[in-house]
Parts: sequence; structure tokens; C-alpha cells
Amino acid sequence: MDYGLIGEKLGHSYSKEIHGYLADYDYSLTEVARDNFDTFAKAREFKAINVTIPYKETIIPYLSYIDEGARLIGAVNTVVNRSGELYGYNTDFFGLSSLVKKIGVNLSGLKVAILGTGGTSKTARAVAQSLGAREIITVSRNAKEGVVTYSELYEKHSDTEYIINTTPVGMYPKIFERPVDVSLFSGLKGVLDAIYNPLRTPLVLSAIEKNIPAEGGLYMLVAQAVRASEIFLDTKYSEDAISEIYDKIKGRKENIVLIGMPASGKTTVGRLISEKLSRGLVDTDELIVSKAGMPITEIFAKHGEEYFRDLESEAVREAAKQSGVVIATGGGAVLRKENVNALKEGGRLFFIDRPLEKLVPTSSRPLSSDREAITKRYNERYSIYCGAADVRIDADDVPTAVAEKIIKAR
Repeated sequence: MDYGLIGEKLGHSYSKEIHGYLADYDYSLTEVARDNFDTFAKAREFKAINVTIPYKETIIPYLSYIDEGARLIGAVNTVVNRSGELYGYNTDFFGLSSLVKKIGVNLSGLKVAILGTGGTSKTARAVAQSLGAREIITVSRNAKEGVVTYSELYEKHSDTEYIINTTPVGMYPKIFERPVDVSLFSGLKGVLDAIYNPLRTPLVLSAIEKNIPAEGGLYMLVAQAVRASEIFLDTKYSEDAISEIYDKIKGRKENIVLIGMPASGKTTVGRLISEKLSRGLVDTDELIVSKAGMPITEIFAKHGEEYFRDLESEAVREAAKQSGVVIATGGGAVLRKENVNALKEGGRLFFIDRPLEKLVPTSSRPLSSDREAITKRYNERYSIYCGAADVRIDADDVPTAVAEKIIKAR
């Protein structure tokens, strides 16, 4: 390996793609078991590497040199092999500082709570200190010196103004969990989550719902990778490199989610987008039918709507865990807030707004089987679609034109 990333589990890392946009070198993802780490580090068979969980601190004794920033933080995520001597750096500081700047909330004078105690937590503390935070508390599940528990956070530190999550709570595949309830902090001004998969964790979404500036960790990941590559190659990239690569990666990873009335053309349009962009297509109604082993009309007839909605929520959660796909949802998928939140974690929601007079009732849609029923559903749901959508698409056109509108708006 010349260049790459080492860690214990790297199955869902984006680092290879990011570095692929930066320079023409072979960047590998190499999983190293804990029992093999000593052998790997001593062999030094690489030119330069990034280091992630759980080795950001473990690598330090093998280094001949560690830069001052990494020394102060006590964690290294970038190592360069110079004539057999290993030099260690920390580009997470630059990455997290860039993320703080991106959401535009000044930490100066604020009370900051950092969730977690690992290497990224130490980086977050260093960043908060450098930006003038008034008070910094570290939070963990277990009580220890210099650390408060989550119950203490709620009881004694409800005046926290800024939260930085460095724990894996909410990370793929357990993407529906969140480490804290933001509603318990009335003066909250900003939320950052170092997790980048999903793009928006439940923690981030819950903050956004309350109009609190919040962002996931993808921008941080890109920024630290840009800085790491500069160290690898002893070079300097343009100031726009981070934003340009962030936009490209986000565009590739973000799901295109289609919501709207029955008969609005979600599956047809979804198939066209899938073919045009060479993305997978997930139809939640098809997932339901597969799970139940019977058509939707039969599910309603035998088990009722509530049972169907439960199956739908399961299908939505399964679809939401995927990345970079097109998701065509059922007409009622947005009726449950939990479904909307799940879809928003990794996707952008497009409301296919087809005029009522062009919605054709069919017997295969139990709640929209005739003109009266479909009109009733339309009046009940229109505002819900608008509220859930990130983008409303005028669908008074042929499917190919609607698909092109969505592709341009994504």
C-alpha cells in the first residue's frame, strides 16, 4: 500500500472516493485487526496513511515525530513515512474547525458540550478552546474524573449552548438513534455531529426542526482529507477544493426520495431517474408486497390500514438505510413523521405535485380507488406533502420531463 486509510472497520468509509477527487494516487482502505496492529505499524510498508478508529492514539508510540497540534490533542489521524521514520499529524482539527465555520455559529463565549471521550472528542475540545468557548464539558455514559454523565448533563447543564457529538450513536447501520434530546436545552444555538453516514443523523434533524443550525460530519471528513492529502504530497489545493468535493460526494451519496399522491407517477419517474443516473431504485410498495407475500389490496382487506402502515414504516426504514439510490414511496408514507425523518437522514425529498384532475383512481389503490376517494386523499394530504418536501416539483407534464426537473433540482 502506498496511500490509504487504516482502521478496524472501514466498510462504509468515503475516504477512497474523496482522495480520488484530489490526486492521482492509489488510495486503499485497509482493515487492520487489533492483534495485527503492532506488526503493521512496525513494518511501515506505506508512503502515507490516514488513521481512524480505534488507532488514532494507538499509533503514537510508533512515531518518530508528532506535530504540536496532534501532541496537544493526543490523537493522530495522518502519518507520513519519510525514509523509514513516521511523522504524525492531526488534520481532524482543521476538518472540525472548517465544519464549525460552515454552520456559521461563533463559539466564542458559549457553553459547549462534547459527547464522547475518544480521539475526536479531544479534537473537539481543542477546537472549542481555540474558538473561545466560555465553558466546555465532556459527556460520557460512565462517570469519571473530568467527565459528566448524560443524566448530569440534563440536570446540571441544561444551559448548554452548543453540542458536538463525537460518539457513534446514530451511525450506520443504527441510523435511527440519537445520543441526546435537544429539546431539553432551551438556549441551544448550534449542533455538530462528526458522523457522516447517514448524512443527517436524528440528532442533526431534531436540531434543524427547531431551526437550530446543525450539520453532519461529511464536510469535516472532506476538509480533513484535503488537508491530509496536502501533507501526503507536500502541496496546497485551492480554497474551493473542500466545497467542490463536498458537493460531489454529497450528490453521489444523497438518496433521491419521491413523495406524492397515489397515481402521481412516482414509480415511473423513479425508474427514469434511476436509468438516467445509473442508480438503484427502491420502491417501498414493492418491499411491502414482498414482506407480506400478498398484494396491497389484500393486506388492507385482511389486516386493515394500521397493519399496512406498520409494514410501510418497516419498508421505509429499510430503504432509508441505503445510500445513493432513488426511493419511490407510497402515497401515505409521509403520514407518519417517523417515516419522513428516516427518509431525510440520507435523502432529499421531492414532492411530485401532479394536478388532481390528472390523478387516475385505480382498484389497486385501496384508499384512492375512485374519484371521490382520491379527491378526499388529495385534500387531506396536500399540505403534508408540501411540509415534508425539500423541493416541490410541478408534475403537470410527461414523466420524462418530470424526471429531468428532479435531476436538475437535486
